[in-house]
Amino acid sequence: MTSHSSTTRAVPPRKGPGPRSSHRVRASPAAAHDQPSRFGPGWFAAVMGTGIVADAAATLPRGLPGLVDAATVVWAGAAVLLIVLAVGYLRQRTLRAHAGDPALAQFFGAPPMALLTVGAGTLLLGRRLVGERAALDVGWALWSAGTALGLATACAVPYLMVTRHRFAPQAAFGGWLMPVVPPLVSAATGALLVPHVPAGQPRLAMLLGCYALLGLGLVAVLLVLAMVYSRLVHHDAPSGAVVPTVWIGVGALDQAVTALGTLASAAPSALPAPYARGTAVAALLGGIGIWGFAMLWLVLATALTVREVRTGLPFAPTWWSFIFPLGACVTGTGALAARTGSQLFVWAAVTLYVVLVAAWSAVSWKSLRHAVGHLRASARR
Repeated sequence: MTSHSSTTRAVPPRKGPGPRSSHRVRASPAAAHDQPSRFGPGWFAAVMGTGIVADAAATLPRGLPGLVDAATVVWAGAAVLLIVLAVGYLRQRTLRAHAGDPALAQFFGAPPMALLTVGAGTLLLGRRLVGERAALDVGWALWSAGTALGLATACAVPYLMVTRHRFAPQAAFGGWLMPVVPPLVSAATGALLVPHVPAGQPRLAMLLGCYALLGLGLVAVLLVLAMVYSRLVHHDAPSGAVVPTVWIGVGALDQAVTALGTLASAAPSALPAPYARGTAVAALLGGIGIWGFAMLWLVLATALTVREVRTGLPFAPTWWSFIFPLGACVTGTGALAARTGSQLFVWAAVTLYVVLVAAWSAVSWKSLRHAVGHLRASARR
């Protein structure tokens, strides 16, 4: 198998004291998800993508008649899908096996981000259906569960990579970002809950905790992006199911922009005035700087995708890697539009949202056909 078609490969165990286990790795993320009668944690990216279509609509700087109603329906669909996938995944009892798989373990970041995305939608849109009190309770529950699970993933997966998994030099791919992005999503969505925390020390602790999550996630993301970029320039260009995962870098960076914006909006209720103004400066200048880097990564990811489409890009669960990053582009750009009043950011957010909806519709249709075909194949067996 050529190096450009795989993300990881079996490596002989090292000699010497304290040998690490050698694991044979699946040829690609697509193969890792398509096990007979089972599914991997990466399918929770479908909840992430569907949920952020709704969340982005609620924060879009320019609205359309009926957009919020449509977004509420999409959020409800994401919530139902979350329940179905969570029940199905827990019933198949494959957690330990997936943790031992160097490709599948990377996608353990998807379930916590699915919880956080649906929880944010509950706060932004769900109150229209379930009421203010219930929406707040559900929002807290999903944020708490998603944050705890995301922190566990951000710690456990790198530990497994260091102590149990073995990787070839060209192994790094966009999926390595998945375990470390959840704290960024927790920071961005936790800001929505800050005003609902009792004033004083509890609210201050919540805000500072969200900033700590932002720092944890952003530094880890930058470290992984450096490894992914090194892999891209030192080895053959990615192909097949690996290509969509390059887009995860866009989502990670724009989640940081979104978090800076939402936390700066919440800061005045918890921090003294000088520091609250400082968060606004950081959201503007830091946000624009990170957004610029995200746009560079977006261009690179788009170019690699177009290159692969020309030779044929087969459907795989990793196609959902297109959706959440595009949604994060919308929320990050929208946060800058709200802070600056710049029409450049306003119309960039609107344009990106149109692209997001089109991409989500296409990937949803492909996923539905894939699921139906898989069920028919299972029935024939």
